[in-house]
Amino acid sequence: MWKRGEWKIKVSVLAIACVCGEVAHAQSSVNLYGIVDGGLLYTSKTLNQTTGQNAGRQFSMIDSGSAPSQFGLTGTEDLGGGLKAKFKLESGISVANGGFDDSNGNLFGREAWVALASQYGEVTAGLQFSPFFISQFETDARGFSQFGSGLVTYIDNAIGTGIFNSNAISYASPNIAGFQGSVMLALGGEAGDFQAGRQYSASLKYENGGFLVSAAFYDGNSGGTLQTPLPTTVPFIGRTIGASYKFGTVTAKAAVVNYKVAGSFNNYIYSGGLDYLLTPQFDLNGGVYYTSDRGNSKNHSIMGALGGQYFISKRTALYGQVGVVDNHGAMDTGLSVNGALFEAPGTTVGANIGVRHSF
Repeated sequence: MWKRGEWKIKVSVLAIACVCGEVAHAQSSVNLYGIVDGGLLYTSKTLNQTTGQNAGRQFSMIDSGSAPSQFGLTGTEDLGGGLKAKFKLESGISVANGGFDDSNGNLFGREAWVALASQYGEVTAGLQFSPFFISQFETDARGFSQFGSGLVTYIDNAIGTGIFNSNAISYASPNIAGFQGSVMLALGGEAGDFQAGRQYSASLKYENGGFLVSAAFYDGNSGGTLQTPLPTTVPFIGRTIGASYKFGTVTAKAAVVNYKVAGSFNNYIYSGGLDYLLTPQFDLNGGVYYTSDRGNSKNHSIMGALGGQYFISKRTALYGQVGVVDNHGAMDTGLSVNGALFEAPGTTVGANIGVRHSF
């Protein structure tokens, strides 16, 4: 039984909550969104992580065959005078086991930030994607599919570094005559070493009609006090430039990306491909990715993939993808973010099918 004082407090809190709820409803909006994606994966080879050799073929159920499974909350409040407050909380999930996936392993481990936006640009603080990662997404031949795309080669080289940037502050400029720039600084640091885990990135793009060109830079140090299940402080320098051109129902994309990992490799990746919307319901997409280690010319690979997706509704699509990768030297380029991130030497053929639903 409640005591009188407790009753008064709880009624007061309830009244305040109701009033705040009415004010928030009148001035702001909050949306729940997400993607649920599951599929089946086949590869003719798998990599034995201990020996580095072929461990045999596989056929398995995987999470996120084409797009990362996720859910999130995003909101905007109009503060007046052209100023808006924004926030985003986004979590990666696995439809295979119900756990975390496609993130740094934490709750809301994909994005967790608050921002202020105006006519002068947008300032964002919190866990966020880097300009380097976003620039690659915009010019990737296969739209960063989880199978056979630039996302696979990105994670092959840098794991989650530059994708999930914690303790970050960024600024994105307004669009000025088609140009837009973005800069980000992720504060690292540990006792006695301010530079440990420090990351920064910048990008500049130009967009006019169906034409887009984007260039970006990334520099990150190892270390820092931040601990995440997925490594996000791999020390590397990244550079990229890419372009996209849309004509009718066809979009052509090409890009060059460089990952220079401290004390390891210096990979250049050259890619290109086409996306063709055959009908409003059916989309066909293909791309080729050639990777070369400038530090050792014996290490190189070529990967090609073709995918199709059929929209049975505005939110649900069936998809199928096929790909092949040929690795030489110490190169271990994979075919799929989930289930086949790294592959054995020689030629590997793979395919996946699945269903994706957005809400």
